[in-house]
Amino acid sequence: MKKATTILMGLALAAGVAMAQSKPAAVAASGGDDPIIIKAGQVTVHKSEFEAAVKSLPQEYQTYALGPGKKTFAEDFLRMKLLAAEGLKNGLDKDPDVLAQLGLMRENLVANAQLSRFDKSVQFTDADLQKAYDAKKDDYQQVKARHILIAFKGSPAVQAGKKELTDEEAKAKAEDLRKQLAGGADFAELAKKESDDTGSAARGGDLGSFGHQQMVPEFEKAAFETKPGDLSPVVRTQYGYHIIKVDSRESTPLAQVKSQLEKDLRQKKIQEQIDALKASAKPTFDETYFKAPEPPAPAPAAEAKDGDAAKPAPPPKPVKKPATPPGDKKP
Repeated sequence: MKKATTILMGLALAAGVAMAQSKPAAVAASGGDDPIIIKAGQVTVHKSEFEAAVKSLPQEYQTYALGPGKKTFAEDFLRMKLLAAEGLKNGLDKDPDVLAQLGLMRENLVANAQLSRFDKSVQFTDADLQKAYDAKKDDYQQVKARHILIAFKGSPAVQAGKKELTDEEAKAKAEDLRKQLAGGADFAELAKKESDDTGSAARGGDLGSFGHQQMVPEFEKAAFETKPGDLSPVVRTQYGYHIIKVDSRESTPLAQVKSQLEKDLRQKKIQEQIDALKASAKPTFDETYFKAPEPPAPAPAAEAKDGDAAKPAPPPKPVKKPATPPGDKKP
């Protein structure tokens, strides 16, 4: 925790140096109600100044800095004050680089204050939340489903010691199983016996309830398009071929998503104010300066040795996203 606090001191308190140094009269005027709590040579720190410094930290660190980490934070704060005092003595407050950084810090503090003002200005009613919920109601749908997975060669779900099926063989097997299910076969029994998703197979293929963006896209699309009680067509994903049975579909009540919806709506309204501010300013950019750099020239091919044929460069390997375990929800 000390390391985190020390880093935050450098980020959050550097801007406070100029502000603290510019208001010595205000500190002195507080008298006995604002005692000196740290003294080192000519440097003194009043309680109000220390607590203001703590408030400059992110909320999650403030409790620590006013609780078990109070002395550690005080050591860091004193170190910053001593270094600042020495720098002022050496005239570093007049250094062009320091002045430039102080200017940026001042603008950043004022910008954050304005952002806070935007935040406080955002007002919406329960009716606004209901309207936003209704507009995104489909996003809050959940399905309760089960599946059977038949893996093909190369799938992450292939079971050790089990015969590996080609893509065609896996599809044919899945189609046959679907016919059995459509003819009245017990889904849970077939899942336990045949599914290569061992986790859900032990539960008769049960995946529980899941919402949007929790499954791989092909699986999600089929699950949400299938009516409750029906079987999906055989669906191919990177794990193999799935047969999905949807048990039920329901929407998450507004009460359960109200907090997140309120947060999203607030962020949207704040962004609208920022966008309006930017639009009214009609910004322009020097396109010559901001032009994207040219791609680097290809490295010259190495000269072939006598008797050796020149070998072409190998093709670039595709970048693959990490796979989601079959039947598992995305984190």
